[in-house]
Amino acid sequence: MPPAEGEMTGALPDGPFEGREAFRSYLKLAMAEAARQNWREIVFSDIDFEDWPLGERADIESLQAWAAAGRSLVLLAEHFKVFEREHARFVRWRQTWSHIIDCRACRGPGLPTVPSAIWTPSWCLQRIDVEHARGMCSVQPERRRALREAIDECLRHGRPAFPAFTLGL
Repeated sequence: MPPAEGEMTGALPDGPFEGREAFRSYLKLAMAEAARQNWREIVFSDIDFEDWPLGERADIESLQAWAAAGRSLVLLAEHFKVFEREHARFVRWRQTWSHIIDCRACRGPGLPTVPSAIWTPSWCLQRIDVEHARGMCSVQPERRRALREAIDECLRHGRPAFPAFTLGL
């Protein structure tokens, strides 16, 4: 029998969610689960990551526990302007782990819209209505595949962005 809407399957939710608190708590849960479930690849995708909890100590500790050789984190956005201001801990962590993190920007006329989502090999979360923070978490292969196709389309049009280090003269 499939889980009821919003029910947890294992440690991760499966079903719809609504509200910023639910969105943020599911992001935190996903970061905490990354190491436990040994996800080799994670994609964080959002227009600008402004309301993601990427600057908080506990979340960086979760990412640190996950990070290892052979792991890959892709960040996809329209722009990365808020990181220095809102996610300073993440910026420092990214410098240490720049060899496993690929940041891409996809923005411009005629280009696909960057989804607000986390994609992993076994679970995904997508905000369908960003303004009201409504979306869906899923372990379903079809939903994960559809989200990955949307992300891949943006990555095909994306360009490298958000360098780990800025070289000056």
